[in-house]
Amino acid sequence: MASAAEQLAANLNFSAFSKAEDLKKRIWFTLGALLVYRLGTYIPMPGIDPHALAQAFQQQSTGILGLFNMFAGGAVGRMAIFALGIMPYISASIIIQLMTSVIPSLEALKKEGESGRKIINQYTRYGTVLLATVQAYGIAAGLQSTSSIVTNPGTFFILSSVITLVGGTMFLMWIGEQITARGIGNGISLIIFAGIAANLPSALANLLELGRTGALSTAIILIVVVVVVACIAGVVFFERAQRRLLIQYPKRQVGNRMFQGDTSHLPLKLNTAGVIPPIFASSLLLLPVTIANFADTSTLPGWATAIIASLGHGRPLYMLLYAGMIAFFAFFYTAIVFNPKDTADNLKKHGGFIPGIRPGERTADYIDYVLTRITVVGAIYLVVICLLPEILISAAGIPFYLGGTSLLIVVSVTMDTVAQVQGHLLAHQYEGLVKKAKLRGGRRGAR
Repeated sequence: MASAAEQLAANLNFSAFSKAEDLKKRIWFTLGALLVYRLGTYIPMPGIDPHALAQAFQQQSTGILGLFNMFAGGAVGRMAIFALGIMPYISASIIIQLMTSVIPSLEALKKEGESGRKIINQYTRYGTVLLATVQAYGIAAGLQSTSSIVTNPGTFFILSSVITLVGGTMFLMWIGEQITARGIGNGISLIIFAGIAANLPSALANLLELGRTGALSTAIILIVVVVVVACIAGVVFFERAQRRLLIQYPKRQVGNRMFQGDTSHLPLKLNTAGVIPPIFASSLLLLPVTIANFADTSTLPGWATAIIASLGHGRPLYMLLYAGMIAFFAFFYTAIVFNPKDTADNLKKHGGFIPGIRPGERTADYIDYVLTRITVVGAIYLVVICLLPEILISAAGIPFYLGGTSLLIVVSVTMDTVAQVQGHLLAHQYEGLVKKAKLRGGRRGAR
């Protein structure tokens, strides 16, 4: 059987791409929308002293602000109008997903199909506005409390900052929806991807500069390259990995005709949770360090100072908690987004069954059993991918920009976008074959 890479190479050819006018329009629209996003990350908020901001942010770059700055493409460090990025929308989406599992009315909306999905999306937008407003107010108040960053502190600065930041987030949400509808790929994911990828050239240049000045040896740089390539290969392999459960459908009679039973497969992804576990784990672990950097450490008790110091990058306690939280959120989020009982009920409703397993509750238990076993492997994969860069940073003192979380996002989004491009090309080729067949049939009829 040909591999996915061989199939992609066979289908993605330049002649087919040159003829796919709709696909080219979608790609140009996506690039134009991402360019608008990147320009917005350089437009500063009014009333901010950029030099004082740069000095203050340098002290907080290792905390949660550094993580958000990476997702926002550097907009947090510049305090641009897109400083909040798309993270409030992602947080609201996760909260709504969690609520659909515990609130019966939302769960009923989820089962209503397209109409219910539209209502849930509207609730997600309302939640985005609420979260963005709270975060924007916190940022404005924090900037105002720090001396010399805000040129004219006061109520007007806080009000204008909240309006600017919330408006920036809503505009990014709209851009993401437009990319999904009129472009190529998932718009929200591509915005995060563009923010991370934009800083990769400068990070690579800094790494090579350290090698040129002798701060890093050639052997260390080669090890970095090998680790990055190995991590990318691992992400590609495990993100494509599936456990496919055989589903059989019995014979059925329609009128006087008897149709043979059909077979299909139920695909269970090895990593159902995606990049959510590393994001949650990083955010929670970096939060105490960020709060401590803003607070006066001299007033903290000795045990609190020791714990905060142990939560630094590369410390054993940080590594242990990071791995444990990734594994926990891998199982927790998988249980939220995939319900074996609903899957078993849908199979039973359509007459499908797993060979050797009784439909209904026994099928749900079996799917849950298989899903738990493969999630163990998926959690181990996430822990390894996320800890390798941390070990490299702590052991060799490398300013490693592309961490495990960002690596997962970049590779996963790239794979999804390429798969959509391939799907558009295959659809275009199929339409071309249908037109040729109709044209030949018309010519034969004329003869």
